[in-house]
Amino acid sequence: MQRLKSFVCVLAVCVLPAFPAMAAQSPSIQSLLDSQKGDRQALIEQAQKEGTLTVYTSIANAVAQKLKADFEKKYDVKVNLWRAGDRSILQRLGSEAQAGKPGADIVNMGTLEMEMLHRDKMLQPVSSPLQDGLITGSIAPHKEWVSTFVNPVVQAYNTGIIRKEDLPQSYKDLLDPKWKGKLGIEATDEEWFSSVVNSMGEEAGLKYFRNLVAGNGLSVRNGHSLLNNLVAAGEVPLGLTVYGHSVISAQKKGAPIDYVLLQPRVAVSFSMGVAAKPRHSHAALLFYEYMLTDGQQVFAQSNYVPTRKNIETPFSNVEFTIVDKAEFLDEFDKWNELWQEIIVKRQ
Repeated sequence: MQRLKSFVCVLAVCVLPAFPAMAAQSPSIQSLLDSQKGDRQALIEQAQKEGTLTVYTSIANAVAQKLKADFEKKYDVKVNLWRAGDRSILQRLGSEAQAGKPGADIVNMGTLEMEMLHRDKMLQPVSSPLQDGLITGSIAPHKEWVSTFVNPVVQAYNTGIIRKEDLPQSYKDLLDPKWKGKLGIEATDEEWFSSVVNSMGEEAGLKYFRNLVAGNGLSVRNGHSLLNNLVAAGEVPLGLTVYGHSVISAQKKGAPIDYVLLQPRVAVSFSMGVAAKPRHSHAALLFYEYMLTDGQQVFAQSNYVPTRKNIETPFSNVEFTIVDKAEFLDEFDKWNELWQEIIVKRQ
């Protein structure tokens, strides 16, 4: 997440002065919700008159295409997808705000980046009855983003190299010299790092990671999908920060990979919000509601963990720690510096 340092500056400095000059006023999503009074058919008809909406998302392309196809089939409203990494989405939103030409109706990406957009007044609050029934922590206090799914961070291992009886039972077990040269980690997992450190007590947690890196090493890799693939290939026998859905998908394809969940069990959330100045307000609201209803099943089928309760997944009975995004963003500089010093620059 070193990417965030520059983007906090870009959004805070560049976007706010330009934002008032953006396109003509459109009705707020909340006013539409209030005026509809539960008349869903009226909302669908208005969305169909608009005919289209634009979604900026960093979700995996296969899942994004499933959501697009399902929504278009159900409602006959075209979804224009612009898919990129969180960094590129932030760049594009910043450039559009400076130019006074907003492009997105819905933004759908990592919750940390969504919290950044809230702070730069690029989203609008939504209070919907459909937010009821979501897991704890899914709804921002300011209501400008809502989590659509969470990604459990699992410790993935190659089953052809590591036997079950040899698996670690705790992070401290990884200090055993037998793990030297066998451990990998993804390059942008400061949130996970902060959770594990805090669970041990900050002083003890930082000492633990310094000892782990000095004694056994950590191979730092760019990209969670890459780390998952390297574990499956045996190049990294044990990956500390792999996304659960990737492991399950690889297992279904016959890869020699499985996972354990060491305490604390951390998950990172993925959220959506309505742009402050959407060009297609009714279609945006309809898509927002879809993502909290039928879209939740699409996430479950794709091995993600939906935020709506009572949808069965392989992680249904697991309790995860989800990082408080506002608190983490307030302390981002601290955790980024520690992460770079202890993990990234020591590899």
